[in-house]
Amino acid sequence: MSKKSRRSRAKRHARPVRATKGEHYRTPEPAIASYQSSTPKPSEARSSIERYWYILPELRRIAIIGGSILLILIVLSFVLG
Repeated sequence: MSKKSRRSRAKRHARPVRATKGEHYRTPEPAIASYQSSTPKPSEARSSIERYWYILPELRRIAIIGGSILLILIVLSFVLG
């Protein structure tokens, strides 16, 4: 038999909130949408470049190793084939 989840127990024990006679609820005010640019500011772009300065040398190293392995495989296919 499966064990009851905590979520179902929490729903069962939750008590609804009751308003008193003198208490009035305010209606929510409409939110004003503000325009936000999707392009990063130059300072934000610069900080991300500074944060990941090690990526370009790593990618260059990976490309060199991958290219050399591919070249070795092509040469081996001609030699052994």
